[in-house]
Amino acid sequence: MSNFETFSKANLDRDLFAISLDTSLKTSLQAQLLDALRSIVSKSPNLVGARLPASRTLASELSISRTTVQAVYDQMISEGYLVTRQGSGTFVASEITHLSQPQPIPRPAGPVAEEWRPFQTGLPDQTLLPHRQWARYLERAWRSPSPALLTRPDPLGWHPLRQAISDHLAAWRHLSCDPGQVVITSGAREAFEVIFHGLLGAGIQVAVEDPCWPKLHTILADTGNSAHPVRIDADGMDIERIPSGIRATIITPSRHYPTGVSLPLSRRVALLDWAQQTGAVVIEDDYDSEFRYRGHPLPSLSGLDGLNNTIYLGSFSKLVSPALRIGYLVVPKRFLRSTVAYLRHVGPRASLIPQPALAAFMNSGEFAMHLRRMRRVYARRQSHLLNALAPVADLLDLQPDASGMHLCVSPTASLVDRMSDLEISKRAEQIGLRVSALSAHCVLPEKLQGLLLGYAAFDEETLSDATERLIAILRAKA
Repeated sequence: MSNFETFSKANLDRDLFAISLDTSLKTSLQAQLLDALRSIVSKSPNLVGARLPASRTLASELSISRTTVQAVYDQMISEGYLVTRQGSGTFVASEITHLSQPQPIPRPAGPVAEEWRPFQTGLPDQTLLPHRQWARYLERAWRSPSPALLTRPDPLGWHPLRQAISDHLAAWRHLSCDPGQVVITSGAREAFEVIFHGLLGAGIQVAVEDPCWPKLHTILADTGNSAHPVRIDADGMDIERIPSGIRATIITPSRHYPTGVSLPLSRRVALLDWAQQTGAVVIEDDYDSEFRYRGHPLPSLSGLDGLNNTIYLGSFSKLVSPALRIGYLVVPKRFLRSTVAYLRHVGPRASLIPQPALAAFMNSGEFAMHLRRMRRVYARRQSHLLNALAPVADLLDLQPDASGMHLCVSPTASLVDRMSDLEISKRAEQIGLRVSALSAHCVLPEKLQGLLLGYAAFDEETLSDATERLIAILRAKA
């Protein structure tokens, strides 16, 4: 049966079984059904050739006798509305003068997924994921699911996954925590909602880095809080610049987003001392710290603090896939009761479907192998990008980054005099590149200038082609 025939049959069934017959009327049920069926066929040219249900089936659906339905069918056959085919059933006739052969109904094309553009930041290379193994873990988890998966989900998330995350953080981030302190979320937005709606409350003053993730200001406003931007320097956020009255700060200490600078130990200690003295909470967003290409990943700020005055945020969007929509929080034990109470009230938002598969993936050791492979590939791509940009070393400050998934390159004075980072970003967009401007991440005056060049998701050939086009923009006159 063609798609069109299927569509016509579905429409006919819908209209037939929507017929309402009224036994209280003086008009007989047979006459009511005859009028209704004539109306359906006459007003719907697209039903030509559609097969009617068997008289027994329609009689059962309308709660009338089969004899009544068969009498109506016979009448409409004699009038030329219907035809019968030996051994096949009853169909809407194709040669009715006021009915024409239907034309396929045009349907608007579905939305076309936007392709990732070269230099777009925050994207892992999803082709590197061992898809066959990942599919195997999904299939195993749900082919014969554990009874625990079929009951009301734990508001904190699937416990085996929380245990796997706890083990991962101890090995990779020097962060010791109990699985009971781990909360599975659907991403950064939910994590901040849990923190500010469930733990810290609304109406508080929150220090944020400037520049920072642009959506952070929106999230804080949506949760009823005030953001106080603090301009970073070559070593990240300076504790001396945090104003009084601040009850929390959100920071990316291992690798600042978007500049890539790391917070040195002296400032980490000073920040933790400040939190201890003021009673404030430090929220550590550790978004891509696993990708360190020289030496071991830096110990987490929360590990240094022992999770006394810190809350740790992590995500699998850059380690596995943005489509996974799985992140997590690690909260101090003093916040556990309020965390559980809040999550029981609002309910979990992270899908349970991938959680057992992700736990098995991590426990198998394949997850750690996947991360090490990604580090090798991304390090090679960063080096390739820097070499490709060498012809414009007079226009950009090209320095290798010890970690991360993108480079933040500063323009030289000669380039800034000709065009801003926003103008470069605009011109790049016009030729299919996604070059983010550093100034777009700033809210304070005297915005910093720079270009964010993501390389992790793109192979060397793509990076070479994109770099040639970017160089043409940089060399062009303003």
